[in-house]
Amino acid sequence: MTDEDLAARLAETAGKLLMALRDSGTVDGKALGDAGDVTANAYLMSALSALRPADAILSEERVDDLSRLDSSRVWIVDPLDGTREYSEGRDDWAVHVALSIDGHAAVGAVALPAQGKLLRSDQPPPPVARPDRPRLLVSRTRPPAECTQLADRLGGELVPMGSAGAKAMAVLLGQGDIYLHTGGQHQWDNAAPVAVALGAGMVATRVDGSPCTYNARDTLLPDLLICPPEYEARVREALA
Repeated sequence: MTDEDLAARLAETAGKLLMALRDSGTVDGKALGDAGDVTANAYLMSALSALRPADAILSEERVDDLSRLDSSRVWIVDPLDGTREYSEGRDDWAVHVALSIDGHAAVGAVALPAQGKLLRSDQPPPPVARPDRPRLLVSRTRPPAECTQLADRLGGELVPMGSAGAKAMAVLLGQGDIYLHTGGQHQWDNAAPVAVALGAGMVATRVDGSPCTYNARDTLLPDLLICPPEYEARVREALA
């Protein structure tokens, strides 16, 4: 199995496990979110350890083993991105599986299980028409001031949505056009979305235009911009 196929299979299967757990009705609320985190993480860790035993792993739900710093190949996963949305029965949550090679998000898959969608870095979705008035994907509970200011400068509008992965993939799917995040993220929050976005020919960088790099000692990767190339110049000018 190629790395691309493995990432997709893992993300899709973890998503099915999460859907089955939620649909079972055996737990709800915060307990459902906690159970989802544990269940998806246990599956991903077991599968990766069995299928890629020589590779390192960085997961949100596992104690960070800094021996990963000595490895050129590191799987970076978020077993349940959007625990709140998942536990509330919403569909804007995701599963992230990425492979960083020498610090680059080389392979990635993002599953949107409740939407029945799986996006892969090696299989970009078809291009979509973009409006003149760009749509900015923002947190549904705490839209940052920077996004409001950017929307004003671009003459755009805000589209509230849940998890980071859901917002990033909404850009690729044509449900929005710009995902700007400045509120602090970790490597597992954006490695898979960045890999998938880059595979689709999107701009996926830090806000200052520098590349997103992975497998750093500090897991914090605080800001991110994902947008189609045709928006980049307008966005950079507005941000300046």
